[in-house]
Amino acid sequence: MDYRLLIARRYLATRRRVTLISVISGISIGGVALGVAALVVVLSVMNGFYDVVRDLLVSVDPHVRIEAVGGRGLEDPEGLVELASGVEGVVSATPYVEGKALLTAPEAPALNQVVTVRGVDPAALDSATAGAIRQGAFDLARREGPPGLVMGASLAARSGVQAGTQATPEGDVATAGTEVSLLSAPALERALVAYPFGLPSQQGFDVRGIYELEPAYDESHVFVGLEEGQRLFRMAGRVSGIDLRLTDLDDAAAVQDLLRQRLDPEQFSVLTWYDLQASLYGVMRLEKWAASAILVLIVVVAAFNIVGALTMTVIEKRRDLGVLQAMGASRKDIRRIFLLEGMLVGGIGTGIGLAVGLLICWVQGTFELVPLAEAGSFVIDSYPVAVRPFDVAVVVLVSITMCALAALYPATRAAQTEPARAVQEGA
Repeated sequence: MDYRLLIARRYLATRRRVTLISVISGISIGGVALGVAALVVVLSVMNGFYDVVRDLLVSVDPHVRIEAVGGRGLEDPEGLVELASGVEGVVSATPYVEGKALLTAPEAPALNQVVTVRGVDPAALDSATAGAIRQGAFDLARREGPPGLVMGASLAARSGVQAGTQATPEGDVATAGTEVSLLSAPALERALVAYPFGLPSQQGFDVRGIYELEPAYDESHVFVGLEEGQRLFRMAGRVSGIDLRLTDLDDAAAVQDLLRQRLDPEQFSVLTWYDLQASLYGVMRLEKWAASAILVLIVVVAAFNIVGALTMTVIEKRRDLGVLQAMGASRKDIRRIFLLEGMLVGGIGTGIGLAVGLLICWVQGTFELVPLAEAGSFVIDSYPVAVRPFDVAVVVLVSITMCALAALYPATRAAQTEPARAVQEGA
């Protein structure tokens, strides 16, 4: 073993007696361990909430979306679907029509509300959306009577809307759902501009399904068939965009770059799931690192303890340092002894804190010991945790670096010891 490391370890702790310096060093190690453990746990909980929110939003948002610049609509949806489907990693490419409309119902006066209408092809829906039906079925087809419509559970419960049922082989009779009407902005504009003036035409629908995805989304979004959406918003032959689903969510940026190379950037805009909710994700990341910056203060306080402990060690071991230099140790070697001691404090404290933090995260993730307050109104029952190797590496690097920086002043002071005077004063 390097003699400098051996001396640094000996100065850090001795088996003979407990001194004030060893007590302060122990407090420093404990402070570093506490700070590292707190950082690992808080970062993991923040990551867990980030993943929960992301999964909720991605269940209704696509992994990648292609839109027309300026909101004009896409003229050739079939060609774009074929192009996108040929990209490696793309599972499905689905055209959609989306816009705002006034939703009304004579049987449910409380339903009058402006909603986001989404025209889709039911056959191309992902399993998460299609499996979210709580009443009725995801039936948007036009049969005898008005076409089908599917609305959110929050909106249906507030307004008293009921979904119809289909006839079953067991002999159950089909029942009609609540009839609703949609009034789009293009229809209202056409009624006001056309001569002679008249009442705007409203398109009727039969509520055939009620879904439950996320309360805020359920309250403001309804689904209709793709052709009905094109008719409602006067977009014959055009669509609002194309939604892509990938085999791996993390490949969204790569697929985005590839599509941007193949599409004219002046006509098409390619967005990832992060771009669609960039403000929300940005705020969550800012909260994560702001909380981390506050918790780093624990490590800073521990680093000040390291400065005090090593400075006291320099004063106590002044004669020993003089002897070492008289025996041939250079000032650089003396400085390295105390730098190594500071890094030992940081390494031991970081190791203990890392082990404790990861253990707490594993226990919470496995046994869910800490529940969420008012968990009944949320989609999870306990605090989620998600350990990121990058975050752990940053915490370890910051902790050891700060401890090493804290040892610079005592190490520099120790290196300035004059051998003759130190031996004479200690004699």
